[in-house]
Amino acid sequence: MKFILFCQYKKNQKFIADCPYYAKAELLADYLQKNLPDFRIHKITQHPDVWEEWLKDLCKKNRWSHNKSPIIWRELLDRGGKGLLLGGYNEFLEHAQLYYGVTSSMTTELMKRVAQENLETHIEKELEKESLKGLVNPLQVWITSASSLACYHLIPILTSGEVFGPQMEISINLFDNKHTEEKLISHKQEAEDLASPYLQSVSICTQAEEAFHGAHVIIILDDHVDKEIYSLEDCIRSRAPLCQLYGSLIEKNAYTFAKIIVGGKTFVNLKTALLMKYAPNFARNIIAVALGVEGQAKAALARKLKITPSCIKDVIIWGNISGNNYVDLRNAKVYRYESAIWGPPHYSRPVLSLLFDRDWVNREFVVSLKTLTATGRQFGGMLAAHSIATTLKYWCHGSPPGEVVSLGILSEGQFGIPKGIVFSMPVKFENGTWVVLTDLKNTEISQQVMNRMANDLIQVMSE
Repeated sequence: MKFILFCQYKKNQKFIADCPYYAKAELLADYLQKNLPDFRIHKITQHPDVWEEWLKDLCKKNRWSHNKSPIIWRELLDRGGKGLLLGGYNEFLEHAQLYYGVTSSMTTELMKRVAQENLETHIEKELEKESLKGLVNPLQVWITSASSLACYHLIPILTSGEVFGPQMEISINLFDNKHTEEKLISHKQEAEDLASPYLQSVSICTQAEEAFHGAHVIIILDDHVDKEIYSLEDCIRSRAPLCQLYGSLIEKNAYTFAKIIVGGKTFVNLKTALLMKYAPNFARNIIAVALGVEGQAKAALARKLKITPSCIKDVIIWGNISGNNYVDLRNAKVYRYESAIWGPPHYSRPVLSLLFDRDWVNREFVVSLKTLTATGRQFGGMLAAHSIATTLKYWCHGSPPGEVVSLGILSEGQFGIPKGIVFSMPVKFENGTWVVLTDLKNTEISQQVMNRMANDLIQVMSE
């Protein structure tokens, strides 16, 4: 009986990723594995920076004496126990010649080129591992004023997998003051009851100094107020200290590239501007949600045209989202409109070409939206939650191709808007950021309208 099958072994090669002698050993080992049925090779790379320390620990553990790259040993698969050190490349070559009659003919030039490729491959694999770790670790989502109705509606959307994607687990952190703890506990328990596969944990925070720790996403909701309407001066006076607190905590505790999104029905641009002021290192990553007002405009138009609001696209909200703004219908389109003229799903018609009652457009439509903006009516928790979640989804995965999105961002002078103010304007989301659509047609705004929209915002930034 022959016992050669009981001597099959796995050969482990440990090597510095850019070691040229490993390149020779690898080629020889690959040839043996391809041509010998009982020969198996296992390769593990080490970066040059950690090679010496790793080799020292390995040799100490196995009581080996070896100080160069590569290091090669054999392990008997059927017997277990300690591996048998062969040595480096020369010893491996001698072993292959003695037992298998095989040698290596790799040139020096090829050896160096393969060594460089090995290092590049090793670095790519390490970067891939790091990116995968980011996917495994949950995304830390913080919500302020978390006892609010908007938060209650927002949690199920965030845990659906639609906003951040089906590969991303999240941890939700509910932040509010101590007096709301009972409601926070209720929100937490209901969130856990959802049993969402995308929700890893829910936590409660009522201590300001702990807020936003490790935050990847921060959602700023409407703060608790004693009355619905504040004057601009009153709002600045009351909100500045809170935004200053939030800003300092974001600077101290949040992840470097955290996404910060401000939503709600009152003074959205103001709160966004104050956060930018007090968290200057995050200013370019703070945005104000305008999709709620955009949705209200689409719904009003849909009621007039007797269609569903989702059929209307490219309504632009300019200016102060929750104040002096301009609802621009010049680029707005209607899809799937039943009329004598019909077309495929991608066919659209200008909204203004279907609204023959221009008096309604210029008066009733404008007045009704201004009333909604001024009073905050019909802007409840459901609309706030949906508009925030949709904006976040676009930020993470991109907005629908060819579609215009309204967004409050820091102006850089586009469209003649004064620089340095938070202003709603048309954008598209792509590659994890947004692009201002400066090439849109029919976007000129009269100086009178611009002044009306910008004056309050300029006052805010100068406070």
